[in-house]
Amino acid sequence: MTLRRVALFLIVTGILSSVSMGQDASAHPNWPGPGQLFVGTCYQPIDRSPEQVDRDIAIMKHAGFNVARMGDLSWDSFEPSQGKFEFEWFDRIMDKMQANGIRVILDVPGLPAPVWLHRMYPGADVVSQNGARLPPAERYMDDISDPDYVREVGIFADELTKRYAHHPAVIALGYDNEIGNGAMSYSESDRRRFIAWLKKKYGTIEELNKAWAAQRWSRRLNSFEDVDLPLADGPGPSERYLDLHRYWSDVTVARLQELDAIRRRNMPDVPSISNLWDTAPRRGFDYLATYKSYVSYGAEGFYPGDPVGGALGALMTKGDLVTPIWFNEFTAGGGGYYGTPGRSRMYAYLGLMMGSQGTLAWTFNSHLGGEEQALFGLVDHDGTPSWKVDEFARIASEFKQLAKFGFPRSTRPEVAIAYSFDSFIDSNPNGPSNTTRQYFKPSYTEQVQGAFEPLFRANIDTAIINIGHDSLSPYKLVVVPADYVMDAASATALRAYVSSGGTVLMTAFSAKVDEHGQWFDTPLPGRLSDVFGLKTNAFYDAATLSYQLGAAPIETKVHRYEVLEPSTATVIARFTNTADHSPAVTLNKFGKGNAIYLATESSPSVIGPLLNYLYGLAGIQPGPRTPEGVFARVVDGRTLYVNTTGEAKRIPIQGVKKGIISNREFDETVVLGPMEADLIQ
Repeated sequence: MTLRRVALFLIVTGILSSVSMGQDASAHPNWPGPGQLFVGTCYQPIDRSPEQVDRDIAIMKHAGFNVARMGDLSWDSFEPSQGKFEFEWFDRIMDKMQANGIRVILDVPGLPAPVWLHRMYPGADVVSQNGARLPPAERYMDDISDPDYVREVGIFADELTKRYAHHPAVIALGYDNEIGNGAMSYSESDRRRFIAWLKKKYGTIEELNKAWAAQRWSRRLNSFEDVDLPLADGPGPSERYLDLHRYWSDVTVARLQELDAIRRRNMPDVPSISNLWDTAPRRGFDYLATYKSYVSYGAEGFYPGDPVGGALGALMTKGDLVTPIWFNEFTAGGGGYYGTPGRSRMYAYLGLMMGSQGTLAWTFNSHLGGEEQALFGLVDHDGTPSWKVDEFARIASEFKQLAKFGFPRSTRPEVAIAYSFDSFIDSNPNGPSNTTRQYFKPSYTEQVQGAFEPLFRANIDTAIINIGHDSLSPYKLVVVPADYVMDAASATALRAYVSSGGTVLMTAFSAKVDEHGQWFDTPLPGRLSDVFGLKTNAFYDAATLSYQLGAAPIETKVHRYEVLEPSTATVIARFTNTADHSPAVTLNKFGKGNAIYLATESSPSVIGPLLNYLYGLAGIQPGPRTPEGVFARVVDGRTLYVNTTGEAKRIPIQGVKKGIISNREFDETVVLGPMEADLIQ
């Protein structure tokens, strides 16, 4: 390296020792805040001529866009060869955005790395499980644990952020688009880095052998040199698979923390609003245990398959942050999908209902080349604005008016759902011989959504949090669905919460294994058997189950149920169609609070009625009553209704009220057309 690059590297690495928790938004009055809504698009100008850029910006301005996201996926456009930085072309575009009243989320495009970096530093190449070097054939095929990559991305980020630290167009900084979607690598250097991680975590080979149950099947390790990288695609024991994902999660989080440290140094008054992808299938990372160290506003790419699943994903990016949600990519068209009129607007209002602030269409231009050439943006391949530009222009116009009516909406959930990266990973380990895959059905994600769906349909604000890392004190009810891995921190938090007066609902499949992924050798639920006043070991298959809670009979299709053996718990419902009529629901008084256990999986049909029962116990008021497919929230005394269905819906109200969005008067009934929304006052 040149002396200059050494100096820059020392600056970047020196920053990392000062990485601290996420900044408090209240200390930054210039950050996006109350009364500000942003609508715009993702824009990649790297293959647009100056004349095309001018036309594109004119279209954005005419549509009323006030934000664009730029810079992502473009490292080699800023640094075409090592140490040669070219920013002038981007300066001109930034200046034009500013002149047209469009703010910019500037992405630090640390992924994918340029081809020149791979050629100069082969350690950045991904190596497959079978030892084959993989060329950087598509985006995210970079070994982000490689120290040469780490140095180069830090130097680039330092240059980029210094360049635009004081540009008036910049509203936020984003990091490494979709970083969780990267590939794991299996080089010898990766193995050595994994060994170093294990030594730090476990200290001795004896402790590692215990954590990995290495006595099983003659897999005992005599030294750390015996360690191989576990196989992500199997086979192998789940304990090692869990640590593999934790290791790569720590690698990912380290890169994000390093970039945030650079932001704090060069752009301390600019927030981070990054398009991250923690649930990406290739690798993912533990977002909810770490996000406050690199996130100012929770942000994501929003491509919902349905309203409930889309809402759950959005709230998982928010966690318990007080700042609003940003949709750094927002559904418009898609891969092989041109779009459906009205759909984006409906989802924009659903997002607004959940507390969103920024809505950026993916993408502005339909790409002429590359892997996404059949992904259809706002502007057609010939440069003609499509009807989607008009739809987003309507969103921008309406949101501009709504900003003065209490938006972005501030949410203060009274209910939290526990979500654990460890449970997500360990409940579905690599195959084919892991019996957990046969035991744990349906999937962890399905069961978390099963708990979320009744709450969302009851129009109750809900936070999705990691209970071992975020405070439980703000919540009246904490729901713990199928939380397979019960680590000590989570168990301690639940115990303290219930003891001090909180209400917890836990479902089957929870607290079966410890933080190493090994089954507890104590009564289940592990670490919490006394809190719930029972133990459970036996479980049996069942096509359908029925039980009665109060006067209401409940029947549901499930995979299986657990046999509960209460000690101090009270049985409040029994299964009516099992041979032994074993307990379906128990309630245990523990300290000042209540611990409820549901003996079957977390599906909406079975957990929904139980939640209805618990609202009164926990002192929770359901939100506005709405017909199926209509969701609502009260905002500063007005009610925002969103019809997510393809048919008109009628909603009873009292008296005559006005729709602010529709400018219509409604007498006793609000009528919403298909995929329509209205704010009623």
